[in-house]
Amino acid sequence: MSKNLYDLFRGRFPADLGQPFIETVDGHVFTYGDLDEASGRIANLLTGLGVSPGDRVAGQVEKSPQAVFIYLACLRAGAAYVPLNTAYRRGELEYFFSDAKPTVVVCRAEFEAETKGIADTCGVVHVLTLDEAGGGSLTERSAGLSADFATIERRADDLAAVLYTSGTTGRAKGAMLSHDNLAANALTLHKAWGWKPGDVLLHILPVFHTHGLFVAIHCVLLNGSPMLFMGRFDADDVIKLLPRATVMMGVPTHYTRLLAAPGFTAGVCRNMRLFISGSAPLLSETFHAFEERTGYTILERCGMTETGMNTSNPLDGDRIAGTVGLALPGVEARVTDDDGTVLPVGDTGVLEIRGPNVFKGYWQMPEKTAEEFRSDGFFITGDIARIDDKGYVTIVGRAKDLIITGGFNVYPKEIELLIDEMDGVDESAVIGLPHPDFGEAVGAVIKSRDKGLDGETITGYLKDTLANFKVPKRIYFVDELPRNSMGKVQKNMLREQYKDTFTGSS
Repeated sequence: MSKNLYDLFRGRFPADLGQPFIETVDGHVFTYGDLDEASGRIANLLTGLGVSPGDRVAGQVEKSPQAVFIYLACLRAGAAYVPLNTAYRRGELEYFFSDAKPTVVVCRAEFEAETKGIADTCGVVHVLTLDEAGGGSLTERSAGLSADFATIERRADDLAAVLYTSGTTGRAKGAMLSHDNLAANALTLHKAWGWKPGDVLLHILPVFHTHGLFVAIHCVLLNGSPMLFMGRFDADDVIKLLPRATVMMGVPTHYTRLLAAPGFTAGVCRNMRLFISGSAPLLSETFHAFEERTGYTILERCGMTETGMNTSNPLDGDRIAGTVGLALPGVEARVTDDDGTVLPVGDTGVLEIRGPNVFKGYWQMPEKTAEEFRSDGFFITGDIARIDDKGYVTIVGRAKDLIITGGFNVYPKEIELLIDEMDGVDESAVIGLPHPDFGEAVGAVIKSRDKGLDGETITGYLKDTLANFKVPKRIYFVDELPRNSMGKVQKNMLREQYKDTFTGSS
């Protein structure tokens, strides 16, 4: 029996395929029948271009219904989808194309020439375009093709997607997710969060990220529900749409911006069943302010690109501010020391996860994959956590220096390597600093022998290479970086020194 994830979804579609799947902000409705037909046409286009089962198809496109259809078409064709953040620049794309070796790349129409240049250099044969309105060569070339497509059979451990996550060494890692990884997590979340007939999701997340592409859309597909589809977050538009929704998934920044909007009241939320937050830590102040304003307690959960969701506060039961809840059914969570010895309840250590949701490994990095797993199959997340006697997990830090800004992961080493190669720079230290809107903002502290070097020059250089969310929002120059007795830069001291940069607190 085929384990293709699309077959699982197709079996959950509403009996009437004329039921809505996506409604855009401008009122355009795409039904489940439209989904099935569009994904069939695109699957026929991909296979006609030579895409075979197991091949990669990369997409760097704006959020649109058609962007979702590309992903579903890849599932149907047996290809592995590689979603790419629209903020990625040339240097990043050159690496991704060279590493993943996609057969087809879909890009934004305005970047077609640049993308083709990169693709030619990296040996990518086919480049298609898709714009935010759903037009482009992908739509044009698939429009005349048959909507009939026999979904290709896949085994449970066959590759469904490769998602790149920044690496501590500066080299991005492609997390390989199988059909079974995604199916297991989706089925667990659908049940854990109580999805039921009549639910409507307000979709405000990007679709190049685990949260928006997998967690949100998979739950909708398993429920045969509609979603109100926003191209990007806008507090006023959210306030207009919330009375028609029952479920919303967001990042902490979304909730702080809603709380700052005068029109956000309890009445706006009258039809809501569930607010979910993830991708970055939710401050207790936000949790309590939201409850006071609306009467709803936000359900915070925790996951990773490599695993999907691992823990969740309960649908029915205590949702505790500052915790990410309990291990999901079928998922095992433990806290260990650096050697992998399991620590007593309440002790702080490294969070490790085991379950059917855990990825297959890193694309073309067997050594790195081996380093990240214990011999008994537990994945070493790198989060520093503790688990209390009731099983609630609290994330207290990160072992790998990760910065989470606006829900996006940033690894300092990637930025430091670029800064350090600039003329006049002796050394840099990139840190996360508290920010009232993004949670954390990227900052850089630089030791330079060129007194004429300024922050504008550095950010200008970085913007040509990195996504904007990785570019430091503030740069400091120092005579020396603080070090410990072993010569290691003490980033904790820098974080303390510059912690009030964006908050203005004393």
